[in-house]
Formats: sequence, C-alpha cells, structure tokens
Amino acid sequence: MKRYLKLVDFEFNRFLKLYLVLFGITILSQIIGVIVESRNYLNHANRVIYQDLVPIAEFLENYRTISLIEISYSAWFMGPIVICGVTLIIYVFFIWYRDWLGKNTFSYRLLMLPIARIHVYLAKATTILLYVLGLVALQLILLPIESQVLKWMVPSEFRTDLTISQITGLSDLRILFPHTFIEFVLYYGGGITAVFIVFTAILFERSFRIKGIIYGVLYCAISLFIFMAPILMNEFILGSYFYPIELFFIELVAGIVVLACAIWTGNFLIKNKIRV
Repeated sequence: MKRYLKLVDFEFNRFLKLYLVLFGITILSQIIGVIVESRNYLNHANRVIYQDLVPIAEFLENYRTISLIEISYSAWFMGPIVICGVTLIIYVFFIWYRDWLGKNTFSYRLLMLPIARIHVYLAKATTILLYVLGLVALQLILLPIESQVLKWMVPSEFRTDLTISQITGLSDLRILFPHTFIEFVLYYGGGITAVFIVFTAILFERSFRIKGIIYGVLYCAISLFIFMAPILMNEFILGSYFYPIELFFIELVAGIVVLACAIWTGNFLIKNKIRV
C-alpha cells in the first residue's frame, strides 16, 4: 500500500503545475464573470429605468432579478469548466503515452519497479479521480465566494439570493454535484468506469500496436454494449417491463461487471503483454 501511495503521489505531482494553472483559470474567469455579468445587468437596468423611464417594478417584472444561476450559464463561468474537463479527458490518454515518449522511455523504468504492475494501472486511475474531485471541491469553494461578490455588486432588490444547494440543483452544475445517490452513481460511477475502459483500450494498443487499435475499439464497443444492454432490452424487447429503480440496479450490476472486466483485462495486458 505504501508503494502504491507513492506512485499516486508521483503521478499527481507530474501534472501539478498545469493543474494549478487550471485552478487559476477557473478562479479568475468565474470571479471576473460575476463582476462583468453583474455590471452588464446593472447597466441595462439603468438604461431601462432612467433613460426609458420604466418603473423599477415593471423592469423587474419584465427582466427579472439576477442570480448566480443566470451567471453560471455564461461563457465566463462554464468556459473554464469545459476547459478543465477537456484537459482531463486529454490527460486520460497522455498519462499513459507520455511514458513512451522520447528516446529513453520512462515506461521501461516504471514497469520495472519491484511492485505489481497493476499498481501502476490503479495509481494512474486514482490520480485522474483525485484531479476530478479537486476541481469539484474548488467549484464548491468558489460558489459562496461568488455569491458574496454578487451581493456586493448588485442591490438586494435587483438580485435573488440562493443557497449553494439551490444553485447546484437548478443549473448545469447538477452534473458536478449530484443531489441523489442514484445521480451520484450514474455520474461518477459511469465516469470512473469510462476511465478504466479507456485505460484498458490504451493497453491493447500498447500491447499489439496496429492490431491493438482495432482490439481497443472493439473492446470499447463491447463494453458499451454490455452496459447499455439492459436499457436496450427493456426499451425495445420487453416494452418497458422494469420499473426505473429496478432498471437502475440492473444497470448498476452491468456497470460493476464492465468495471471488473476492465480492471482484470488491464491487469492481464500490463502483466503479460507489455514487455520492457
């Protein structure tokens, strides 16, 4: 376990500088976004109220108050989230392929360490999970700060103050902050399973090269089919026979099977097919 944790720490620190840049981009962009969107709203309110001579009550009836939910749909807010997401998706591939880049490939030394090779596989997956949870935690910390900035910028009669739970539940941020156990399993369980599937597909390519690309694509397709099979059967063959909660538990079992197969296959490939 100690060696595994050292591997996780090593993998985490290799991406740390860029990860901190993502933190900085998210903080700056979202704080600036709250300020810019608040000023735009107030400028619009001033034009309508003082130039067009529209009563405040009528303005609020027509244009409504501003809240952090409206701001969360702006490019200032969603842009860094998308950038972080895309960067982590790219890193799911890069975390493996960088070890084979260059003349003195680091993968040879990494796989020759006196530990089970599956620890390398699991350490990389754990690193991705920590990166995701770190960005989610950052967003959770930023929301009350951004709410306070909005209060400083906009008078109370022109804004709607919401709790963090309301903001995450009524906006697109719900995917980052599931409000039910089922949503949590679907979003995060599905994401973790997808990472392991991609990892195993990469190991197919590393093990068999050109043929491995075909094997990897087929493996991903088969895994997706197994995962989606209960939904497809329930919809097109059984005529919506299962209740939603029953279908959820069937999907949960299918997901566990796919995840277990991904880890087992990945272990087999990295242990027996990748040579150093």
